[in-house]
Amino acid sequence: MMCTSLQACEKIYLDYNATTPLEPEVLEEITRTLRDAWGNPSSSHAAGVKAKEVIAIARQNVADMIGAQPSDIIFTSGGTETNNWVFHIATRYFHETFVSDKKSCLPHIVTSNLEHDSVKVVLQQLEKQGLAEVSFVPASKLSGHVEVEDVISAIRPTTVLVSLMTANNETGVIQPISEICRAVKKLKRLSGETARILLHTDAAQAIGKVKVDADDLGVDYLTIVGHKFYGPRTGALYVHGQRMMSPIFPMIFGGGQELNLRSGTENTAMIAGLGKAAELVHKNLDEYENHYREVRDYLEDQLKLEFGEQVVFNGKFSCSERLPNTCNLSFVGAGLKGHRVLSKTQYIQASIGAACHSQNRPSPILLAIGVPQEIAENAIRLSVGRETTQKDVDVVVKDLKQAVETILQDQWKKKKTQTLIKVNSLSRVIDTLTYYTSRPKHTESGSDESGSVKLQSKFCHLLPDV
Repeated sequence: MMCTSLQACEKIYLDYNATTPLEPEVLEEITRTLRDAWGNPSSSHAAGVKAKEVIAIARQNVADMIGAQPSDIIFTSGGTETNNWVFHIATRYFHETFVSDKKSCLPHIVTSNLEHDSVKVVLQQLEKQGLAEVSFVPASKLSGHVEVEDVISAIRPTTVLVSLMTANNETGVIQPISEICRAVKKLKRLSGETARILLHTDAAQAIGKVKVDADDLGVDYLTIVGHKFYGPRTGALYVHGQRMMSPIFPMIFGGGQELNLRSGTENTAMIAGLGKAAELVHKNLDEYENHYREVRDYLEDQLKLEFGEQVVFNGKFSCSERLPNTCNLSFVGAGLKGHRVLSKTQYIQASIGAACHSQNRPSPILLAIGVPQEIAENAIRLSVGRETTQKDVDVVVKDLKQAVETILQDQWKKKKTQTLIKVNSLSRVIDTLTYYTSRPKHTESGSDESGSVKLQSKFCHLLPDV
């Protein structure tokens, strides 16, 4: 997008962490599949076989993207289903394998206080229903991510799963997943403890922005979400060495699709689109990552140049890595709340945090990593995409500048109006009292004195300067 003035600009989308558009090649693949591979993949005739072949190609592409085997990939409806499924697997695995004299033992799950609602809320429900115990490990305020030793300290004899996101959707801070997995695997489990602790990461935000290799991470389960990397709103679950290496149990029963693990007639077109999006990531990740970083860094440089100390960047820790496309910022000052600043922009499409969170409360993620409340309330998340250019950034910075100036001018006008109202009110009080006290007071000595003079002297110091 090119424009020379704000008046000539179109809307600029900077909410790619919330969702992404379909790449043209992905849309073409979906359309072609709807037209040519419409058969039921479970059917044995030609139309069914063709649909099944399309799914097989997509499965290979998704596996290649994360360094896995095709047999490790199970297609799902998206991230929420996938995360729910992992917790279902973990709790069932606990009850089928844990041996203890205590009949009331519950499975224990370790996670962090940075997680997406599709993890956090599910675990809160399991706790509420008395189906599991959960430890929410607090993130370090020095790094913005959970520390390895804190995760290890949270592990109990009944711990069956550690589930941590690969990268945070609001700050972009990348979690030390591989280090945590190595540390957990080194633990020696004793008699009366769970023999094995399963490992899961929700990689929704990381895939397509940085390298995600399931083997390098060392996880048993990994969540894949298509619409975060220019694919359709569908997803997949990676299971390391299905059945042989990592346990898996079906959560949805029916016709036995996906090797009898996830029943339901496959959505062939969306699976094909997911496969194509994965293929593009596998081929072009270095190019995507370099572009993201170049544009995001330019954005932060221009914001600092324009606003100086008035802008701060949340989650930008010198000791932590961030997603290359993510910038979380706040403008310092009363009245500059993120949602209000965005409402005054003319061309920016962005959010103050996770799309599913309230727009009127400070982000619990920012508070969790030590951002002061008054700064967290002013937060704006800008996430750039493959299409975002430096020219777009120039427009965004100008737009934010006029939005902040508009708010500050409105505040000044409001303050001036309030001051004038106070002045007028005091003036009317003085005039009224002066009227009733203007007649001279007669004393026994016969002298008189104007009450209005004393009254005006008493009240004039209350009149504020305008």
